Amino acid sequence: MNEFWVVMSHTYWSKFKTKSFLLTSILSIIFIIIISNAPTIIEKLSNGENEEIAVIDESEELLNPLREKLDNADADIKLITFSGSESEAKKSVKNEDYYAFIKLELDANELPKATYYANNITGIENQEIIKEQVQHLKDSVAIQQADINKEYQDLIYSSVEFDTVALDQGAKTNEELDQARGIVYIMLFLLYITVLIYGQMIATDVATEKSSRVMEILISSISPMKQMFAKIFGVALLGITQLVIIIGLGYITISLKKNELTGGLFSYFGLEGASISLFIYAILFFLLGYLLYAMIAATLGSLVSKIEDVQQLTMPMVLLIIVAFMISILGLSMPDAKFVTISSFIPFFSPMIMFLRVGMLDVPFWEIALSMVLLVISIVFLGILGARVYKGGVLMYGKSGSLKDFKKALKLSGNK
Repeated sequence: MNEFWVVMSHTYWSKFKTKSFLLTSILSIIFIIIISNAPTIIEKLSNGENEEIAVIDESEELLNPLREKLDNADADIKLITFSGSESEAKKSVKNEDYYAFIKLELDANELPKATYYANNITGIENQEIIKEQVQHLKDSVAIQQADINKEYQDLIYSSVEFDTVALDQGAKTNEELDQARGIVYIMLFLLYITVLIYGQMIATDVATEKSSRVMEILISSISPMKQMFAKIFGVALLGITQLVIIIGLGYITISLKKNELTGGLFSYFGLEGASISLFIYAILFFLLGYLLYAMIAATLGSLVSKIEDVQQLTMPMVLLIIVAFMISILGLSMPDAKFVTISSFIPFFSPMIMFLRVGMLDVPFWEIALSMVLLVISIVFLGILGARVYKGGVLMYGKSGSLKDFKKALKLSGNK
């Protein structure tokens, strides 16, 4: 058993000291710091820009009502009356004296219309806000022209009553769904990124040792099964280390910036009221998903003699995780769809998709248990099969890059 710990610790520390690990950790930390300070950064960058919008109101009666509607909508848009001509206003926009220029006028039916001028129209946020409020202004003028009394006007403008009621007593509320959706998003991305990065790392590590002939020394002192699992758990420990650093720093940063990060993205990922069971399921499915794909990665890596062939041979594994990820993203908007339900019992997809269903729906426990049992059975089966392939694969040299090498590896593993 001592050999197992030696290989695992060597795998961990050799990868921990690499420039790629340090670089990705530093870049992740920088990304978290930038995201947590995004409101401050955006505010400072925008302070140097002129965000005033010039307005020429040819009707002389639309500007003030439009300002009121923008204020009521809490839109941070400054409308400035422009006293010059239309050509002068366009020239001022080109000279960046104003962010944009709006011409307000009445059409043939005496209803408001607007024309928006800007140096470029890629920034659609202000355009959409102004368009929406001009539409509201047009509705108001049309209602007034129709001579509808004040009582009916208030009824027209009042919000429609629209309540959602779940007939299933066990169904989640909107608040519970929002809380679960945050954890599901995080889980999906973590598992997706972990498998892509660390799965490739396991396969590459095995191929590197084979290409340098170190494997011949290793297999004489430690059994291939111990060697395979030592590498899997060594890389897993490396991934956990990086996740602890990133998540820990992210939690501390968000806690310090809690008052500034209200609303928007961070409110959508609100995790405070999520149930403990959801976190437990997240950890279980994450670990089982990693083990499943790590077995595949180590097995495929043992079939490769050159590092250049790793990407080609591991492509089926990458495609599986991409398919699982795409189904999961689609399932976020329709978690009760039949194809999502069926996929949640397929071991290659279940780490993501069953957890998605657990977070978004009230899934019977027997379905969760069945999915986990199938996943564990698959891991054990792939572990046994992978150990045999690994045992023969590490002895294979020469050109490889085809899954047909499985048969050859199994045959070599059976030879004394």
